Amino acid sequence: MKPIRLMAGFFTVGIWTLLSRVMGFVRDIMIASYLGTGPVAEAFLVAFSLPNMFRRFFAEGAFNMAFIPIFAKKLEGDDNPAQFAQDAFVGMAFLLTAFTTIGIIAMPALVAAMASGFMADERFDLAVTYGRIAFPYILFISLSALLSGVLNATGRFVAAAAAPVLLNVIFIAALIITALVMDPTQFDIGRSLAWAVPIGGIAQLALVFIAARRAGFPMRLRLPKLTPDLKRLALIAAPAALAGGVVQINLLVGRQVASFFDGAVAWLNYADRLYQLPLGVVGIAIGVVLLPDLSRRLRAGDDVGGRDAFNRASELSLALTIPASVALMVIPVPLVSVLFERGAFTSADTAATAMAVAIYGLGLPAFVLQKTLQPLFFAREDTKRPFYYALAAMVINLLLAIGLSYYIGFIAAAVGTTMTGWVMVIMLARGARTMGDAAKFDARFRKRIWRIIGASGAMGIILLLAGAILSPVFGMANWRYLALLGLVAIGVISYFGIGQLIGAFRLGEFRRAMRR
Repeated sequence: MKPIRLMAGFFTVGIWTLLSRVMGFVRDIMIASYLGTGPVAEAFLVAFSLPNMFRRFFAEGAFNMAFIPIFAKKLEGDDNPAQFAQDAFVGMAFLLTAFTTIGIIAMPALVAAMASGFMADERFDLAVTYGRIAFPYILFISLSALLSGVLNATGRFVAAAAAPVLLNVIFIAALIITALVMDPTQFDIGRSLAWAVPIGGIAQLALVFIAARRAGFPMRLRLPKLTPDLKRLALIAAPAALAGGVVQINLLVGRQVASFFDGAVAWLNYADRLYQLPLGVVGIAIGVVLLPDLSRRLRAGDDVGGRDAFNRASELSLALTIPASVALMVIPVPLVSVLFERGAFTSADTAATAMAVAIYGLGLPAFVLQKTLQPLFFAREDTKRPFYYALAAMVINLLLAIGLSYYIGFIAAAVGTTMTGWVMVIMLARGARTMGDAAKFDARFRKRIWRIIGASGAMGIILLLAGAILSPVFGMANWRYLALLGLVAIGVISYFGIGQLIGAFRLGEFRRAMRR
């Protein structure tokens, strides 16, 4: 894949991910308005996070990182890739059906492990009820992730990138229908949201299932067979699964800390949604497109092309996320206030959520850099070292999140996540040094990165000044939306204008990739 096609694939995934995240914002704005940060909101958020946690463990985090390089190799060698995908699909379906059944039965223990602070009040029973409804999502979304990997490896990005939009559409429809056809209590709204989770998973699976069949990879259900290829896949995936498990333990620690502070689970979730917008659009898009491309280049012995792909992906991702990081740190209150403060979501909720947004913003470049560094290891079928790095990061997160919670409260969870993200980047970068020139930053990257940082810093100063001038307008109910839109426009124009002027990037590069 040439650099321009790599960037085109990135923009394809990025644009659909952006649409999904925007719809996710609409969903979360509605949830915040109806439920605020009360018991039903926190119970649903924990219930929804359970299948998502295991989804990252089974699907994106472990299985696909091992599956894609092997599948890509079979595509290049014409070694019956369709049969390998079929065997993997059936094996995952069998494994996750059993796991889903166990999870539903053991839901009280899972909720206690996720949020033991709930056990003293009504949130626990609500989370168990919602969790049992939502948990089958892990089966549907993991199978969807596998088929998305098949499509991405063959250069078909649209269906896989568009599938998450369906989940948010179904969430929004569930909220609107519940509000229109009944006089709902908060419990009714929580239950409707819980049912929307597995229904959304079925819709996502149906979309990529049809796309895979049209691409020449029809899937059929049958009894699983442990083939030599699946044994090899399991051996490679096991360390990645352990690494994914360590990452989920970090998230678990954050939830546990937050569960002991009323409202904190919701505050961290809404903050997470804000920083996940640029992370999803940029980081996930880069990771999805870069891994298959690197796998193909390394097999072909194209170290020069591999290095160029890695550098251009890193350069572009940081050019888009460093300014987003600065914006999250300098204007978190206007962002949270305009997006979420209405109905049951109060000004006190805004202040707490904005604090978490600023801290997550500091870690945003680290979270994105992980998405560009990890494919260097996974493309070489090296899943052991990322596991060791994740294990060390877990220990650091435990010490920070739990230790600091006694002094700074719930915000310790965000501090632990951000600091751990940077530690993980340092370890991945040091480990990549053994991979030769293909894993090194080139002269163009080293030249541009400091200019990107400079342009972002200048934008941050301009945003601070503009925010101070527009501050009175943010207090006007009918004008605050235009004030935020103006603030965002000032940031975008100033960053890209300054960046173009000082040579941080060329706007034509973005335009060419978008046209492609």
